[in-house]
Amino acid sequence: MFQFILFFCLNLFHPFYVSVTEIEQNVKTKTVQVSVRVFFDDFEKALDKRYKTRVNILKPRDRKQLDLLISAYLTDHLKIKANGKAVILKYQGYEIQEDAAWCYFETVPLAPVQTISVQNDILYEQHETQINMIHAIVGGKRKSTKLDNPNSKVDFSF
Repeated sequence: MFQFILFFCLNLFHPFYVSVTEIEQNVKTKTVQVSVRVFFDDFEKALDKRYKTRVNILKPRDRKQLDLLISAYLTDHLKIKANGKAVILKYQGYEIQEDAAWCYFETVPLAPVQTISVQNDILYEQHETQINMIHAIVGGKRKSTKLDNPNSKVDFSF
């Protein structure tokens, strides 16, 4: 019984470090829409460290400046290719849901996507045990994978 309680307590106080990235080609607009979910406290620490400034995602002093930092960080740590060509991710903004920030990006309209290549090392510099979940949806087909730090690349074919 003691071992169970000890195991439970150790796991209770050992946080998980996970982000979720969803990539989907919108059938109507032909754009690729990208959503990135990160725990905002971990994200604030990464932004603080990288940009040497104090960041408060819940109550930003300057929302435009914060948006620039978020966009710069995520576009440096998330690279996507569609059909073998790098796509430019245009930052759309973020919102808070519970303990996470959802950050949104969109591309210009693209030809029907056959392949998606992703390089994602979001928060890898923060946590050795960071896990980045990737979901890609094209034409109603969903493919998913898990990237454990330091692995940061995955390819999907549709």
